Amino acid sequence: MNKDGLLIGPNLKIYKKIKELNPDKNLIGSGGISKISDLNDLAEININECIVGKAIYENKISMKELANVN
Repeated sequence: MNKDGLLIGPNLKIYKKIKELNPDKNLIGSGGISKISDLNDLAEININECIVGKAIYENKISMKELANVN
């Protein structure tokens, strides 16, 4: 995605549109995630799996915080 590695938040508009067009498909969020609230925002539009590599590497999100995400 065009926000990958930038830590400026996921592109919620595009994820929402993709889910509207393909509600039965599993979509994995990736790109821009920098805080737990980004994961919550994605969950609100039914994206329940995410890649958060750089956010962990840059200490923006801890493993402890991730363990508490539903």
